[in-house]
Amino acid sequence: MNREAIANLLNRKSCRQFTEEQIDAEKLDIILQCGIHAPTGRNAQSALIVAVQDKATRDTLSRLNALGGDHDPFYGAPTVVIVLGLKNGCTPFEDGCLIMGNMLNAAYACGLGGCFIHRARQMFETEEGKALLQDWGITEEVFGIGCLILGNIRGELHPDLERKADYIRIIR
Repeated sequence: MNREAIANLLNRKSCRQFTEEQIDAEKLDIILQCGIHAPTGRNAQSALIVAVQDKATRDTLSRLNALGGDHDPFYGAPTVVIVLGLKNGCTPFEDGCLIMGNMLNAAYACGLGGCFIHRARQMFETEEGKALLQDWGITEEVFGIGCLILGNIRGELHPDLERKADYIRIIR
């Protein structure tokens, strides 16, 4: 048994406090590689991953994700990784969620903070979101699954929270 891998899975927490410093390119590459090695239905790989480190684009994505609010739903994280599902894919939503999970665990293993941010579907249903996809050369019919925010952790991650008593049911 790989106890280090198990400890990583048991200790990972979502992070919502980041430094302004951009993450290391090598760590980003490791995280993305872990994403593309996530299991997918029939190995169809029916998702796309877009990593954004350009501040202006990151800020545009934050505004789109805020849905008219005046807050930063990306909590100041300098990197945003978007997972998109191919509309004609085998199991694109499920594949994308597994990709997000792999990348979250990889970020923690790399000593980075990360958090799954929702509303990616709504972001890319807007005309501005569609224009971004076109600018990025994405011509396939896609939908947003999620945004993974990444950055160097500022402060401490919150302590482990108790798990609910009836979370697991074993039927034997």
